[in-house]
Amino acid sequence: MELIISEKPNAAKRIADSLADDKVIKESDNGVPFYKIKHKNKIILVGCAVGHLFGLRAKNNKDFPVFEIEWAPTSEISKSADFSKKYASTLGKLAKQCDEFTVATDFDVEGEVIGFNVVRFIAKKKDAGRMKFSTLTKDELVESYEKKQNHIDWGQANAGETRHKLDWYYGINISRALTRAISNAGSYKILSTGRVQGPALKILSDREKEITAFKPEPYWELELKGKLEKGDILAMHEKGKFDKEKEAIEILDKTKGKSAFIKDITSREFKQNPPFPFDLTSLQVEAYAKTGTAPKLTLSLAQNLYTSGLISYPRTSSQELPPSIGYKKILSALAKQKEFENDANEILKKPTIKPNNGDKKDPAHPAIYPTGIEPKGIKDKEKKLYELITRRFLATFGDPAIKETATYTIECAEEKFIAKGTATKEKGWLKQYGPFGKQKDEELPKTYSGEEIKNKKITKLDKETQPPKRYTEASIIKELERRNLGTKATRATIVDTLFQRHYAEGKQIKVTELGLKVDSIIEKYVPKISDEALTRHFEEEMEKIREEKKKPESVLSEAKKIITDVLKEFGEKEKSVGSALKKTFTETRDISETLGKCPNCKDGMLKMRKGKFGRFAACDKYPECKTTFSLPKNGMVKKTEKTCEQCRNVMITLFRKGAKPQEVCISPDCPSKKINVKIEEKNCPKCKKGKMVMRRSIYGFFLACDQYPKCKNIEKINSQEKTAKDI
Repeated sequence: MELIISEKPNAAKRIADSLADDKVIKESDNGVPFYKIKHKNKIILVGCAVGHLFGLRAKNNKDFPVFEIEWAPTSEISKSADFSKKYASTLGKLAKQCDEFTVATDFDVEGEVIGFNVVRFIAKKKDAGRMKFSTLTKDELVESYEKKQNHIDWGQANAGETRHKLDWYYGINISRALTRAISNAGSYKILSTGRVQGPALKILSDREKEITAFKPEPYWELELKGKLEKGDILAMHEKGKFDKEKEAIEILDKTKGKSAFIKDITSREFKQNPPFPFDLTSLQVEAYAKTGTAPKLTLSLAQNLYTSGLISYPRTSSQELPPSIGYKKILSALAKQKEFENDANEILKKPTIKPNNGDKKDPAHPAIYPTGIEPKGIKDKEKKLYELITRRFLATFGDPAIKETATYTIECAEEKFIAKGTATKEKGWLKQYGPFGKQKDEELPKTYSGEEIKNKKITKLDKETQPPKRYTEASIIKELERRNLGTKATRATIVDTLFQRHYAEGKQIKVTELGLKVDSIIEKYVPKISDEALTRHFEEEMEKIREEKKKPESVLSEAKKIITDVLKEFGEKEKSVGSALKKTFTETRDISETLGKCPNCKDGMLKMRKGKFGRFAACDKYPECKTTFSLPKNGMVKKTEKTCEQCRNVMITLFRKGAKPQEVCISPDCPSKKINVKIEEKNCPKCKKGKMVMRRSIYGFFLACDQYPKCKNIEKINSQEKTAKDI
């Protein structure tokens, strides 16, 4: 009997459905599904993992630095992974029934490690067969099984295992050193960094320092506005920027009261070629630009679409669609979906069907493409991403868009002003790209040589040079790829980690004071931690392992030596590092905990505190000032630098998972939270003196005793009483 090992439950089902010659028998063990099928008179069991069932841990926690490590069940390493225990148990029971094993996890280094660990630690085997596929479609899965390798992909397995060990060496040892340093300085804070996280923070911090140090310089432009017979015209002086205001003023004086005419008209047509097919990075960048979806979420949604059989494997760095995927077959399937019917049929009519492939390649997978299976029951965000991927696929087969640029030269007192416009003559691939291909044309009004500009007005524009732009979540991922830091599958998680550590914030990523100081301390005392050249070197070494040009032992041996040297250097400066980190965390904590001025004593500051009943804000002049405000139990609270327009108390911003940030007044007695509508007069059942009135908090409307703060009784509004919607 044979056991096929898949990476996720959805993949196991699709494999079983595809290979079964007749009925698929679904069974369950402790809630874990597995399948029994017959394929060409052979009984096959299809089981699943849930990602990594094994992780690395130290053999001896007393040693430092730690290099003696071992693989262990993730359920033993982390309580949050306890759910994985039953999946490992089920695979163990299935393995005992089988004498043949096939790995059918995702075909990349991570998938190889997942499958290899199941084979060696659960099945107790040294090797297994290997299926290779890029889509979870029936045809490809059957072909993958029939043509499976008789061994796992050792290049991927060794590269993947080396990466895990390398990241563990860096992450655990450096993080322990940082934590020990701040602990010995008399403070407690668990700190973490990583092999790619350090360089990523440095890239963001360097940009932040550029912005802070930037000194704007003035420059001037001359703008001409007026009217032609066919419409308004706007042109800029041909010089563009004037470094000296005096020169711009002289031209203003020279042209004052003088007529302006169309001196010259030129036009040029050019082709805008179709876009390249999506690799993971370009998909994340485009999804962020077109739909505002964060890169980490884009990968998660794409993975769901893949396991549902709707798209090909998303963790790819290829921008090529090979003929082997069957262009006509996919296009014909898409033509049956109403949304893509016309565009797919238009491409099918072309004499030659060929995508506009890019240069980037991936030895394991092609670019991302739709399989042609019609999506049913997928969520809105997944549907939008599926549409983007499908539209991009269609657009790569489209014709070039034809654009025309027109340039008008306007002369006034021998000074020349230039107006430029662009118009789309033929939409080409933009039509197939649908809503994602919308581009704004800026057409110039029709004119002729010699036409005079009516109501001419020339204006001097006072401007300043601008600092470099901050990175977005998408552009920093693109930058990490450009510098060969991290992998296509990990970059979004690395950026997300910087946000979780409170090192970065905002859509236009701003490095926090904490992030800047941590980066500065590392750069000053242990710069190798954030050395991107070193990180890039190991990325290249692991690629050589994957290509079987290098042995894992030599790479890990080099890493151990470097980490040992770093820690030795770190140890010599540990006291200074610890003191600097302690000061940093004390200062940044004080800043983050301060919400604003106390509205009562005016001298103190409201600061966040924790008590036995949860979070609250209190004046730091206690006991002289006993002002306190309760704070929401859930979510992250941040100051706003604003005061309430109605009661002049501090405003705070509340961030809650799955909800938009809310700005609210900190005071429960703020008029903005009171509703001047009587519901049904009701005595307070607790104090017997007050009346229950409707109030509003960040959580919605509720009933509260009007004798607050003497009586703090509150009640939910039941269905018989009026709600906020009724008012």
